Amino acid sequence: MTLDSATSDPAWADEAWIHKPAQAVLSAADEAGTGPLAGLRFAVKDNIDAAGLPTTAACPAFAYTPPAHAAVVQKLLDAGAQLAGKTNLDQFACGLNGTRSPFGAVPNALNPLYVSGGSSSGSAYVVATGQVDFALGTDTAGSGRVPAGLNNIVGLKPSRGLISARGVVPAAQSVDCVSILARTVATAVRVLEAAMGHDPLDAWSRKLVMASKAWPAAFRFGIPSAPEFYGDAAAEAAFGDAIVRLQAMGGTAVPVDFRPLAEVASLLYESALVAERYTAIRGFFDAHEGEVIEPVRSIIAAGRNYSAADLYEVQTRVKLLGQQADAMWAQTDCLLVPTAPTHYTIAQMQRDPVALNRKLGAYTNFVNLLDYAALSVPSSMRADGLPFGITLIGPSGSDWQLAELGQRYHHQTGLLLGATGEPLPAMQPVAGLSPHPTPLPTSERAKTVKVAVVGAHLSGMPLNGQLTQRGATLVCNTETAAHYRLYALPGTTPPKPGLLRVAPNQGVRIALEIWDMPLTEYGSFVALIPAPLGIGTLELGDGSSVQGFVCEVQALQGGARDISHLGGWRAYIQSLKPLAV
Repeated sequence: MTLDSATSDPAWADEAWIHKPAQAVLSAADEAGTGPLAGLRFAVKDNIDAAGLPTTAACPAFAYTPPAHAAVVQKLLDAGAQLAGKTNLDQFACGLNGTRSPFGAVPNALNPLYVSGGSSSGSAYVVATGQVDFALGTDTAGSGRVPAGLNNIVGLKPSRGLISARGVVPAAQSVDCVSILARTVATAVRVLEAAMGHDPLDAWSRKLVMASKAWPAAFRFGIPSAPEFYGDAAAEAAFGDAIVRLQAMGGTAVPVDFRPLAEVASLLYESALVAERYTAIRGFFDAHEGEVIEPVRSIIAAGRNYSAADLYEVQTRVKLLGQQADAMWAQTDCLLVPTAPTHYTIAQMQRDPVALNRKLGAYTNFVNLLDYAALSVPSSMRADGLPFGITLIGPSGSDWQLAELGQRYHHQTGLLLGATGEPLPAMQPVAGLSPHPTPLPTSERAKTVKVAVVGAHLSGMPLNGQLTQRGATLVCNTETAAHYRLYALPGTTPPKPGLLRVAPNQGVRIALEIWDMPLTEYGSFVALIPAPLGIGTLELGDGSSVQGFVCEVQALQGGARDISHLGGWRAYIQSLKPLAV
């Protein structure tokens, strides 16, 4: 391994890094502390050029030192981000599991016996463990999504050509995408805003028209009519829970025929399409085939066996299957699939590297070939402690729509961030979208009411969907005046707090969120509030007042626990979780 400076935490896996300079790479914007990404640190997969650092694509014999940054790296530096180093990957981005590297197998961030997923394995690991704020990967067959799903983080696979791939070692150039791995959708969106843009020097860059209106509150999502989990009951149960969660958010599940998508997925590695992987490194491969590890060597070598006629034939087949698959967009807004249908240990993967790798790509391989956008977000922790992620897929240009829905979904889960043990922060508006998913008539738009929430309705908490489903938007995070106390109410499902006003010298400030809700939805929201809770007038720390949750005093006489010293419900929920080790 070529690690220029050791990681500061001995619990972190050194296999995640290939090059980590002693000092971060800065730009003029970062040195000045300016730019939309100022203060954020990032890493790049080591098939992406960073000036002065070797690009290996996880093959030491292939290494070269580029004189300039890849176009996307330069954009991020110009936006104020700091480059922390380059990360490990499945060699030549050929794999979905993270074990195909002479620099070592990258372990899963939450259980080191399991694979990290690939090929953007190191990028996912350093994000999940909090070493950087975000990382760049690449995605041809799912390399930016599978490791996100297996490490409890977000993987944004943009529409093809939205981010320049100039300065990226290609895997299959016509379908390659630079992907973004982050712990939250909001961070991924910030990075996409800075990274996107047409590049006339990239043959596959495109000027794309992005959808600017979020899907409606009552949306429709497709699901595979006969999903495959390869006998993994925990993954199957987790996907069932994901469907229920999306339904609770206002979605209607629509079974779709997955056969055209599955056939396209199989063609990526099992047809003449693999010739593009050989073409990408043909000069090096023909001269140094023995320097390429197995099974990457055999996969790439297979590309020599196809003729141009074979390639045209399979391209036509993909187009026909795409026509069949696109029929689902007439009845759905997006498609919901597991990011990966199962999870394997490193030992299992090394014993059967080809068949198990293929299974990991069952729900990802078809996406780029059919020109779709995709977003993987954390969904749950399985009963065995492994992360489970879901992927939302939409037509090309639906990136902002996927981000809006994906962020709301992620915050419904209440999961912690990656492997850091940190709670989800508040949601942020998604760039490029109108602020309300279901615009009200002009005469009604100004008629809203502000509602303060202190417990299970907070962002990322179980009942937050009761706000978002009604078109409510987050205004701010703030505190009450210093004459309230907060109690954990016994026997409530999901757990809820009670906020009680007391004498000024007996109370403290309690953290809360203020949401802006259409007045037309307010009545149905209040009707959902069970006794002993209700809506009353709260005094805020700045002396102003707002409608918000209060509690009847008699409810506090049956074993309610005073948690005021923690300052809020989110801190209380965090205190119940076991300490990260």
